[in-house]
Amino acid sequence: MFYMSVHRTIEAFHGYLSIERRMSKNTIMAYMRDLASFQSYVLDRSGAFEPVQIERRLLRRYLGHLHSEGHSVATIARRISALRAYFKYLIKQDILESDPSGNLKTPKQEKLTPRFLSADDAQRLIEHPVGDTPSAYRDRAILELAYSAGLRVGEVVSLNVKDVDLEARTLRVVGKGDKTRIVPIGRHAVVALELWLARRHELNGRNQDLDAVFRNARGGRLSARSVQRLVTKGRESCQQQGATPHWLRHACATHMLGSGADLRSIQELLGHASLSTTQRYTHVDLEKLMKTYDKAHPRSGHSTSESILPT
Repeated sequence: MFYMSVHRTIEAFHGYLSIERRMSKNTIMAYMRDLASFQSYVLDRSGAFEPVQIERRLLRRYLGHLHSEGHSVATIARRISALRAYFKYLIKQDILESDPSGNLKTPKQEKLTPRFLSADDAQRLIEHPVGDTPSAYRDRAILELAYSAGLRVGEVVSLNVKDVDLEARTLRVVGKGDKTRIVPIGRHAVVALELWLARRHELNGRNQDLDAVFRNARGGRLSARSVQRLVTKGRESCQQQGATPHWLRHACATHMLGSGADLRSIQELLGHASLSTTQRYTHVDLEKLMKTYDKAHPRSGHSTSESILPT
């Protein structure tokens, strides 16, 4: 399944996450890596891994081990989440009677403000691929879509031709947990897609993928890694440093919120299961508002300007 042999219950848990919970491949593999790490820790200390013998104190020692190794709070929190899900599954299967992870405390994570590209840098990045080759048209279409619809990289590369409705200006997107949503796209993205689809047939080969919207040079489905490399190449055109594909997704949400879009609409566009995830973008907009306030309001305590915010 992956880089090491795991206990049969972890193998069964993998199937449960995939078939019953319908989680994304990336989420499942993250869970498997975390559980494999825990299994390795237990094997090194006891020589055997048996779920029925795992106690709370062993889990606490494991968390202490992660702290001592310098793992981040986010990594430790994710591993606790994987363990909790695994033990809940074992209870559901009548393998365990009680959950040894029940009283484990998840470390508090710092709420990071999403990083995003400015509107100018988003445009610079989108316009970075130049030329009249099929790959140049493809790359511009990819970047336009990622920004226009706030798509995740995995959602971009998994698009099929049947998912695109240029006349209605919509896409059928399969997101996390195989959840499907219909999202609108802007006119610039529609034009970029039309131009690319007219040249798509030129990228063909022995491994031709007839369904994939975005093909590689051999005609197969383009990989997420290829999109990441595309953005890495385009960083040089941006004034900000460290641009990633996800920054385009964040930019879409932040710029929409700044232009008056409501949170519910942005939640639906991005495919967030919880509104609290979307609310992260309000912090970005609030920071911008506070900076404007401090510069413009005569009684902000930060400015001697006589101007005031419009009412």
